[in-house]
Amino acid sequence: MKNKRKNSRVPFQVKTNLEFAGKSHTDRETADLSLKGVFVPGVAGHKVGENCQVSLRLTGSTSQLSLEIKGTVVRVEEDGLALHFYEMDLDSFFHLKNILYYNSEDPDVLDKELAVEGRS
Repeated sequence: MKNKRKNSRVPFQVKTNLEFAGKSHTDRETADLSLKGVFVPGVAGHKVGENCQVSLRLTGSTSQLSLEIKGTVVRVEEDGLALHFYEMDLDSFFHLKNILYYNSEDPDVLDKELAVEGRS
């Protein structure tokens, strides 16, 4: 299968809650993350095009932070689903960007992706 991704993904495991219309998935762990999406294993029963509220819960030794993002299902697999992020507040964007920079093997690629996004 051809890789259609436009954004780099980094392996990143964080607890997430997904709120779909009529169904919730709590305390699920992500597999990977990008500027535009996330893959969440172990989530089933949804179709491409469904929207949800994504809460990525970052926990430190002295604080907790939740990134609130709106997403839509773009791929359903046997072992989980992929979500595309279509809306987030500015604070969530900056935290997400920093997570990706610190976990990326090549942060310069992220800079290029952000430059392309800024021009579109």
